[in-house]
Amino acid sequence: MTRVAAVDCGTNSIRLLVADADPKTGELVDLDRRMTIVRLGQGVDRTGRLAPDALERTFAACREYAAVIEKHGARHLRFVATSASRDAENRDEFVRGVLDILGVEPEVISGDQEAEFSFTGATKELTGRDDLAKPYLVVDIGGGSTEFVVGDDQVRGARSVDIGCVRMTERHLLRDGVVTDPPTEEQVRAIRADIEAALDLAEESVPLREARTLVGLAGSVTTVSAIAQNLQEYDPEAIHHSRISLDRVREITERLLASTHTERAAIPSMHPGRVDVIGAGALVLLAIMERTGAREVVVSEHDILDGIAWKAAEEAEKDKKDKKGD
Repeated sequence: MTRVAAVDCGTNSIRLLVADADPKTGELVDLDRRMTIVRLGQGVDRTGRLAPDALERTFAACREYAAVIEKHGARHLRFVATSASRDAENRDEFVRGVLDILGVEPEVISGDQEAEFSFTGATKELTGRDDLAKPYLVVDIGGGSTEFVVGDDQVRGARSVDIGCVRMTERHLLRDGVVTDPPTEEQVRAIRADIEAALDLAEESVPLREARTLVGLAGSVTTVSAIAQNLQEYDPEAIHHSRISLDRVREITERLLASTHTERAAIPSMHPGRVDVIGAGALVLLAIMERTGAREVVVSEHDILDGIAWKAAEEAEKDKKDKKGD
């Protein structure tokens, strides 16, 4: 087993996984898995820049993660940054800050790379399951973008499109810097129009309708699962590989879009950092299910973060072999 650390820095959250991994057996044992809402993508869709306070929130989380990585003695670290840092003019400032704190330069990956990491993380443990038909459609609904990957034992097609829960909220629901609560029918239609246009783009390169099993990743999907199960607190074990029907997703989405901030915040399993953006995220999931004809979504707690960890482990194993060869 190789001890690795993986960091996934997205538009809304930054997450850490420290794990022991064995690429030969497919075994991944979590030692520490945590998430912090930092909203790195705050205002990026409007300004094209990372805000100073968003950078500081992210760097504070990096300092906390550095201590965790040192505590567990993980020597192989991979840090991946996604949508917000791809889009920002001042991403060099972000890169320098992470390098100073964690000693590695963040990889600002492409949308296609993001999609492949997500697919690996979500499907590696599904191999051999007879109850989930292939090919899979893995959908990672992030803060700034959504990744689509269709594949079975290998990726058939992947595409990233700019319809994340934060981006849709900031683009359509903000009025004078405040989220409309609840959104108007006109605002919801505008979000839906953006989502449908993005799905058209995704279908140009990814055979969405050929998939037999829809696998949903990331906070918007897992939060919808928690609500569907009426969980009194967020429970990863109950959420992982849960299944939510199309009708239930539609019911929850309509409820979220009709509710106020106070009502959404009162949902026991709701993370405070998702209260303002969960309606848009749930609407993205619903639109995907309706477009693809999926009757249910299989929810995975394992996603791009696990894919990053696997990649770190594979590279560590390669380094070991190279050193032996020398």
